Amino acid sequence: MTTYVAATANAHKLEEMRAVLTPLGVTIDPRPAGLPEVDEDADTLEENASHKALTIARRAGRPAIADDTGLFVAALGGRPGVRSARYAGESASDADNVAKLLVELRGVASGNRGAYFRTVIAVAQPTGEVLLVDGVLDGAIALAPRGVGGFGYDPVFLLPAPDGRTLGELSPEEKNALSHRGRALRALGDALRAPSGESV
Repeated sequence: MTTYVAATANAHKLEEMRAVLTPLGVTIDPRPAGLPEVDEDADTLEENASHKALTIARRAGRPAIADDTGLFVAALGGRPGVRSARYAGESASDADNVAKLLVELRGVASGNRGAYFRTVIAVAQPTGEVLLVDGVLDGAIALAPRGVGGFGYDPVFLLPAPDGRTLGELSPEEKNALSHRGRALRALGDALRAPSGESV
C-alpha cells in the first residue's frame, strides 16, 4: 500500500480526507513539519491543486495529495470561485468570507441563490506525474448561517430539496457521504486502485 503526504495544513481537510480514503485502503500522512505553505495564485482549481501537490511531492520526496475547492454562486457571476478561501482578503477568516458573501447576496430572493461547490484533487509524484479528479455538489446559499458543523461556507450552503439542511447542520459522516470533497475523494480512491486492488 502506498502512503501519500497531504499538501494541506488544514486539519479539517485532512480529517475529511482520512475519513473517506482510509476505508478505501489509502493512507495519508500529515504534511512534514517545516515545509512552507504553497501559494494558490492560479486562475483555476486544477492549476492550484496541481501546483500544491507537485511542490509538496518534490520537497518531501514522496507522492502528495492536494485539493482546491471553490464555491460558485450564479447570482454573483460565479464568484467567489477560485478565490473562495480568500474572498474577504488574504488573511480572511471563514466568518469574514461568509459575511462578505451574505452582504453581496443581500436582496437576492431565495429562488435566485443557486450555487455549487467544486473540489479538484491532485495526486503528484516527485517525478512530475499528476492525476486529477473532481467532485461537485449543487445547492443554494441560505439567507443566514445555520449549524455549527463543518468549516468554510458550510453553514450557508443549502442542500437541494427535499433535504434543505445546510452542510453545517450535517454530521461529519453525513457530510462526507454527500459533499463535493467526499465525492472527489471517492473518485480518487477508485483512481488510485489498480485492477488487482493494490494502490498505485
